Amino acid sequence: MKGWVVWVTGRPSSGKSTFAGAVLRKLRQRGRASVLLDGDEVRRSLVPSPGYSPEERERFYATLANLAGALARQGLVVLVAATAHRRVIRARARKLAPRFLEVYLDVSAEECARRDTKGLYARARAGLAPTLPGAGVRYEPPSKPEVVAKGGRDARAVEEVLERTLPRQGRAMIGPGRQPFSRRRSRPPARHAPSRS
Repeated sequence: MKGWVVWVTGRPSSGKSTFAGAVLRKLRQRGRASVLLDGDEVRRSLVPSPGYSPEERERFYATLANLAGALARQGLVVLVAATAHRRVIRARARKLAPRFLEVYLDVSAEECARRDTKGLYARARAGLAPTLPGAGVRYEPPSKPEVVAKGGRDARAVEEVLERTLPRQGRAMIGPGRQPFSRRRSRPPARHAPSRS
């Protein structure tokens, strides 16, 4: 079975890891072999750790694209949650994959800055992160993405990724259920009738 590379792109703090994680859970629930390559986590795993200069970014994304392609050729659905701010970077990744799906998280720069829990945009405004995509460096949105997730947290877009990546028998399993971005709620303890013994 041919695998897929599903590249989830968007501005920093647009929710790429959250979206990719929601797709990953759904795929595994349906028995599809899949893996998530989170850009930040992969960065921390590499030795030496790559920096953020234009040259280092190019090398990092080339490494990430090669790794994703190699895993997809083993039949996995590989979810990549990484900004990859230039279109040419994602175009190269597409060429390395047996099948490729580009997912764009359409979130404004203002909303991304509001969601930012790492302080990236504040650092960029202070001149401490001049290479941040979408702030100090231009982020190039996809011209023709296969899937668009409006606002990032888009359950319809999650289902669209599943429709495209699951074989036909797996698609039949897609139906109503717990929303992909909802939190699990613990069930109240069962009530038992008082004993009459």
